Formats: sequence, structure tokens, C-alpha cells
Amino acid sequence: MALSKLPLYSVFFFFFFLYTSLSISSQALSSKIAVAQIKDQQDNEPFLGINVGEDVSNLMSATELVSFLQFQKVTHIKLYDADPDILKALAKTKIRVIISVPNNQLLAIGSSNTTAASWIGKNVVAYYPQTVITAIAVGDEVLTTVPSSAPLLMPAIESLYSALVAANLHNQIKISTPHSASIILDPFPPSQSFFNQSWISVIQPLLQFLSKTGSPLMMNFYPYYVFMQNKGVVPLDNSLFKPLKPSQEMVDPNTLLHYTNVLDAMVDAAYFSMRSMNFTDVVVLVTESGWPSKGDSKEPYATIDNADTYNSNLIKHVLDRSGTPLHPEITSSVYLYELFNEDLRSPPVSEANWGLFHANSTPVYLLHVSGSGTFLANDTTNRTYCIVMDGVDSKTLQAALDWACGPGRANCSEIQPGENCFQPNNVKNHASYAFDSYYQKQGRAAGSCDFKGVAMITTTDPSKHFLLLMP
Repeated sequence: MALSKLPLYSVFFFFFFLYTSLSISSQALSSKIAVAQIKDQQDNEPFLGINVGEDVSNLMSATELVSFLQFQKVTHIKLYDADPDILKALAKTKIRVIISVPNNQLLAIGSSNTTAASWIGKNVVAYYPQTVITAIAVGDEVLTTVPSSAPLLMPAIESLYSALVAANLHNQIKISTPHSASIILDPFPPSQSFFNQSWISVIQPLLQFLSKTGSPLMMNFYPYYVFMQNKGVVPLDNSLFKPLKPSQEMVDPNTLLHYTNVLDAMVDAAYFSMRSMNFTDVVVLVTESGWPSKGDSKEPYATIDNADTYNSNLIKHVLDRSGTPLHPEITSSVYLYELFNEDLRSPPVSEANWGLFHANSTPVYLLHVSGSGTFLANDTTNRTYCIVMDGVDSKTLQAALDWACGPGRANCSEIQPGENCFQPNNVKNHASYAFDSYYQKQGRAAGSCDFKGVAMITTTDPSKHFLLLMP
């Protein structure tokens, strides 16, 4: 997640938190025809996917990655390029993938039909249909990240579409481009939202193309940033999908629609923005959304607890198929950001901590999604443990062990001299025992396996490890 993804929300966030029991207006401001047109563009059911970034040290092989995705019951992924090894490994798995044209390739593709045709041949035709490519994301937040490339965006999209037509794949594979939420101005309340007029020369033909081809408007939506930029106005609970009292609901004064979470308001802001330009048949696809699990001193809300709460509730929200206040009949599909912590990302600290898993496939935290299907349902076995991460220096580890056995009140009696788990006698094994004792005592709660970043969750019982090593 680049810092450019941080949406520059205006200070016009003036939802009213009413104490009165306003009834939702019977005018949903959406015609049955528009709803039907949008629903025709969606998969049969809303789905959850996940972004796979590769700025990761010691990233597993493509074959291992695909096996891991299958184990986690992931059915949709989005790549930030068209990695040939991953596309090859995905063959015959039925995992659906969005591939991407990196921003640095827009110039070549946008200025040459031949280059566009070559790109489709190399990255699509070579793998489809054995690898189920569902869409091509052309660039990433081009208007706000590399505005100098904005004039190339539509030529690149049109050239790639022509190449798909020539390959007779234009009905199976959609083309669009992901946008930052900041292209929408005055997003709150949603009914008064509109696209930044500076980009209308690009957005107008883009929406015409999406409408004509039945492709989605790809949007990257982050309630985390909305909250961080509007602290004191946007309650944390609204950003995290937590249950709200009626007095805490956000109410659009123009439509009287009640919003119980920030993401729904962002999605409806996109629909209202399109409606202001007379487009009512384009579906919103959320290509990125997530919450960081760790941050620096300026990011106090980037925590494991909040990340777990947001992503777990987001998964439930999508699978509940409850739609939005404007479009209760339509639930946008969402790609979580992201699969792995990308430790090679530049500061701030949160940039490297959006992932659900570490590079070695152990979870950063356990999602609480039981009863919401099989997607990433890695909390259902209740067989998880807390151990020491590899590569931690002994001084740091000893300090964490001292805390666990002292103020943390972990049961450390078994790692005392002469006791069953004293051997092997080293700080790493003793710390793993103490960390797991604390973790289990806390009910495996989110955030209880951290110890200032030196611990991680595993599904391997550490007690068996101790028994194997005992003389």
C-alpha cells in the first residue's frame, strides 16, 4: 500500500449523529432498472478476494503460494502485475485472478496497439482458460499517483480491449482501472458526492467504456484513513463495522439514509458520483480495503485488535449480502489488502503491516469469521499457539520472557531447572513456552501474541517440540 493511497478527504465530513429515530426514506433514489443493470454485471454472488503483493523477503514459491491459497479457501486474487510463475501455478485451480498493468508500462501500451496486443498475447492468451483470468487492472491509482500518465490511461484501456476483441476474449475478461477514493470530492454525505472535476476528461470516457463493456468501477476504499483524517468526527466503531446505537449512526440529511459503517458510505458516494454524470449501470468493485496491524507513534490505531476487528467484520459484512443503504439489493465484492505483510515496503511502519499473514504463512492474527463460510477461516480449529519469531536477539527475547513470567503472570513453573520443559535450556525455547502460556491464558485473544513484535502465532503445538528435544 503506497502512501499515495491515502485519500485526501475534505473537511466536509458532516454526517449528523442523530438521537432521533429517523425513518429511512422510501425513496432509495435507485430505479429497479438501474439495480437490474448493475446486478447483471456482478458474479452470481458477492465474493471476497485478496491482494497478493510481492514486496516480501523470502516470498514462497509460486507453487507454494497457490497451495496456500487453496488451503485457505481463497477463490479470487488480485496481482499487481502478471507474474508468469503465479499464472502458470494457478492453472486448473479455478482460482480467479485479476492481473495488472503496472503504471510504468502505460506509456508503451497506450501509445502502441502492437504493444497492447503483444501484452495480451503474453499475459492472457498464453494462460487462459486454464488459468481463470477475470479482469485486467490497467495501472493503479493513476490519476492521483502518476497524474502525468492520465492522458495515456484511456488509450491503454482501449488498446488492450481491442486486443481482447481480436482474441475473442472480451466477453470473458473485463478491463478497468483502480482509483484512490480521493477522486471523489465531498464524499460525506454520499448524496452530495461528485468526481474531481480536474479529471472529468478521463472519468467521462472511462465510465462510458465501463458502461459499454459491462466492466466495474474499481475503487480502493480505506475506512482506516477516513478515521485517521477525521478523528473526533468519525467514531472508531463506525470505521470498524462495530454494532452501533441509533444515536451513533451516520445519517445523510438529504436522503435520510442511515449508515452504520464508513465503507458503505464510501461505496454509495461512488454510486452517487456516477449518478451525477448520468451513469447508473456500472457496479462498484472494491479492489482494496484493509486495516494495518502495526504502526509508528503517529499511527496509534494501527493495532492487531483493530485490524482483526475490521477485516473479520468486513468479511461477515460482504457474506451477509446486505448491500448498502442506497443499494440494499447490491453487495459490492471486496479484495482485502492484503495477503502478506510486505516487509520491504518503505516507512511509515504501517506500510509493511497490512497483511493477514507473515511470509512464512503463519497468521499475523486470527480472523474471527466462524460461521461466515470457509474463506480464510483460520480460527475454526482453535488449535493455535504462540511462539518466538526467528531471528530475534537474545537480549530482546530475555526482556520479553521476563515480562511474560513477571507482570504477564504466565505459568513459567515448567521451565524452571529440573522441571519437565527446562530442556532445551535456552532463552528461545523458554520464551516460546512462556509466550504460549500467556496467549492461552488470555483466551488466544487478538494482540496477546505479540510481545513487542517478537512472537508469532502457529498451528504447531510447541509442547510437542519440547518433548521431542528432551533427553
